[in-house]
Amino acid sequence: MGWWQVNADTLAAGRFVVSELAEATATLQFLESGAATNPAERAWSDTHRPAYRERLAEDPVTAELVRTGLGGHWIADFLTPAPTGGTTFAQDLARVRETSPEEARADLEVSRGGPLPAGLHREDLPRKAADLLEWVWERIVLPDWPRRRRIVEADVVARAGQLSQGGWAAALDTLNPGMRWLGGSRLQVNPRDYPPRELVGAELVFVPVTPRQGWVSWDAAARRYAVVYACSGTLSDADRPAVPDSLGRLLGPARAGVLVLLDRPRSTTELVALTGQGLGSVGRHLKVLLDAGLAGRRRSGRSVLYFRTEAGEVLLRAGAS
Repeated sequence: MGWWQVNADTLAAGRFVVSELAEATATLQFLESGAATNPAERAWSDTHRPAYRERLAEDPVTAELVRTGLGGHWIADFLTPAPTGGTTFAQDLARVRETSPEEARADLEVSRGGPLPAGLHREDLPRKAADLLEWVWERIVLPDWPRRRRIVEADVVARAGQLSQGGWAAALDTLNPGMRWLGGSRLQVNPRDYPPRELVGAELVFVPVTPRQGWVSWDAAARRYAVVYACSGTLSDADRPAVPDSLGRLLGPARAGVLVLLDRPRSTTELVALTGQGLGSVGRHLKVLLDAGLAGRRRSGRSVLYFRTEAGEVLLRAGAS
């Protein structure tokens, strides 16, 4: 298994960051794999994959680069630079574009698990990879970024709640498949057989993305490590239960939407991020739900969390039947 030795200081300084490039890279991975797991993902794939396949058909070298870099034993490192937070998409993309051709080919050989085909013995691989990521960002991600960013930010809020209640071990165990806290300062990052890495004095960041993709990346020279993980399924629009029409008519669609989201305790900050409504609007909806006995609240550390009561559960089940 692959694991990192993470000392207490490194873990204590660990933080969650939002990365536009990671979101674009995760979207590229989904476009390449086409591994839809529910009707919403299949609909999204049917909408966007034809243009993606057309883009690759026009550039066979890029198509082979992506198949090798994303579909091999390991994601090519130069395609997934460790995010730093606080940087723009253009700034992070420049790190991909400025990769040396020799480094890009070496990373692709590791991903492929052997020598590269003749078609990838070129000097322009980093530029082609950056051009494709830029196409994915501008064509697919950017028009939807406000909604995606709300989901990402809501996940960060939810993880902060997990940290306050169960510490880092509870938060890390649910990030990526195969990831768990082993004890003894060891974090298993994946189930693969890779040499351990020591993160003493390193920068450690956790990066949520909305597609169901995850990976780890690092910049050994800069002592920077990142865990990219898929947002909790309950926060994605694809998995979120729809508001029953009858419940929407009874409470109003916005208020009913808040009640539906209270499937587990959530803070007002998280609800604002998920719904896109203002803090005042969410607060008014919560007050009505509290007064009606459909929602309850409790304090967790410095946060106040709201949840659906049994009366709220009965109303929601009745509306869905």
